[in-house]
Amino acid sequence: MNAGLAMKREITRDDILPMKAYAEERRELRRDLVEKKKFRRQEIGPVCTFYFENYETMWAQVHEMLYIEKGGEEQIADELSAYNPLIPQGRELVATVMFEIDDPLRRKDFLSKLGGIEETAFFEVDGERIVGKPEEDVDRTTADGKASSVQFIHFHFSEAQIAKFRTPNTRVVLGFTHPEYGHMTILPEDVRSALAQDFA
Repeated sequence: MNAGLAMKREITRDDILPMKAYAEERRELRRDLVEKKKFRRQEIGPVCTFYFENYETMWAQVHEMLYIEKGGEEQIADELSAYNPLIPQGRELVATVMFEIDDPLRRKDFLSKLGGIEETAFFEVDGERIVGKPEEDVDRTTADGKASSVQFIHFHFSEAQIAKFRTPNTRVVLGFTHPEYGHMTILPEDVRSALAQDFA
């Protein structure tokens, strides 16, 4: 995939490779994607990682789902409707946020205290805060206050905030204000630079 594809905002049916062609290229495509995703991930605290999505990551995800589940033509529309909303549209960053705890009992106990955490994710760009907006597909916190281990969060930026974010060596903080997980970190410059390319 070339650099121009990173700026595309929607995967269409015409973008889907035949599965035979994808299978032949899969190893090389996945290796290339690992390299591109290196600066599109950021750990926050001990058990959380933000994976920032774009056209390329979602194109790969759609193809992997089609390759693994083998649902054919009928599956394509479902995958496009599931993953197209996670492609940033020019004035936003979009992240898949994962809380990764191997032990199932510890994970259950931990997540039971994190209700609403998806409402507390934020960026801070040069001192100005942008609060995340959870993807509206389903409620990611249950009625009894248990958070999902996977969240999808959009961060909407103003033109002025985008200009600051794009400026080399700008201080960009990413984190949560949740009382049970108030972790945050300053983005490394290579991550800031990679994510800045998601803006139109």
